[in-house]
Amino acid sequence: MKIKSVRAFPIQSEMIGALYQEGATSGRRPPWTKTAEVAGPMSGYTRFKRSRTAWRYDGAVGCLVTAEDGTFGFGATRYDLPVVHLINDHLGPVIEGENALAIERTWDMMVRAASPYGTSGLPSYAISAVDLALWDLKGKLLEQPVYALAGGPVRDDLPVYATGNDTDWNLELGFRGTKLACAFGPHDGLQGLARNEETIARTRELIGPDIELMLDCWMALDVDYAVRLAERIRPYGLRWIEDCLLPENAEAHDELRRRLPSMTLATGEHWYSIQSFASACIRRPADVLQPDICWAGGFTGCRKIAQLAEAHGLEVCLHAGANTPYGQHLSITSPAIRWAEYFMGSAPGVPLEDIRIFPGMPVPVDGRIVPSDEPGFGLGLTLDHIRQMQR
Repeated sequence: MKIKSVRAFPIQSEMIGALYQEGATSGRRPPWTKTAEVAGPMSGYTRFKRSRTAWRYDGAVGCLVTAEDGTFGFGATRYDLPVVHLINDHLGPVIEGENALAIERTWDMMVRAASPYGTSGLPSYAISAVDLALWDLKGKLLEQPVYALAGGPVRDDLPVYATGNDTDWNLELGFRGTKLACAFGPHDGLQGLARNEETIARTRELIGPDIELMLDCWMALDVDYAVRLAERIRPYGLRWIEDCLLPENAEAHDELRRRLPSMTLATGEHWYSIQSFASACIRRPADVLQPDICWAGGFTGCRKIAQLAEAHGLEVCLHAGANTPYGQHLSITSPAIRWAEYFMGSAPGVPLEDIRIFPGMPVPVDGRIVPSDEPGFGLGLTLDHIRQMQR
């Protein structure tokens, strides 16, 4: 069966979910995302300090791959029209006419075709969307869930932790781990350092000793600040601190590892190439690697990363891995992936079923999740859904 067409389009983000929900429960209070300050790489610039949306360029992207017989697969990623154009004007035409089941071949073709302008960054987002659509298509053509095509599950279900600062709601939903967004960075001085510690101390008191606690620093820190923060929060028994540094500075990551030999470090959300993760497996600047399946080469790319990590004795935890069927299917097939992240950006009191990205997607129940066993990723999308979501 050959690939007939590959077409990408910008998504009306507000339409995802609304396409199939009959209604939504009102929250008890606004979600933490409405008012919380979160440190980031632009925190040193006053007019951009309070909100990421003030400076970020974003936009959801959908990718529809259709086979000769009309069967389709759907993939998703981010970064709007630049990624749409890369798929429609370059990568799609490269693989149209190829065997729809030969995904290793099409992935390699896309990576090599993008090599003149580099595969890391926006090209990796584009490759990811196409690759995910191809796996979804392959599962439908063979009438198998993607996790079965990848070798089957290595466990019965996936433990899931919640990312988000509405900690009481995370506990109520039964998550056995919770991750905070770090509010303050180097530009906030000693007062910010103290306030970070206060938040972590308060959260540890709330959740008790038997719930895992992590801290997401989202590229906001430098080596010295990360070390000072790690030393201050050591008494609170964090499972890890993550994404402390700008992603490209490999030497800084190595130095942070040298200065924090006993702290578990996690990173890789903003690494995109196989080579970046292969280098990290050798250098070991982190204990937990966190590729995003919609950004780092799709199912094929992240499967390779998980296998590299497994061979080197490192753990993988996909960025937002439980928030999409894509991440759920890969996570349950890899021994290197011990649990999955679920980002909580909705209001406390709103059932997780009301905020699913796709209609066929399972959501965590009591802190655990089982991927759909429907063909492909079990997205539950129709062509009418896809037409409605296009911008």
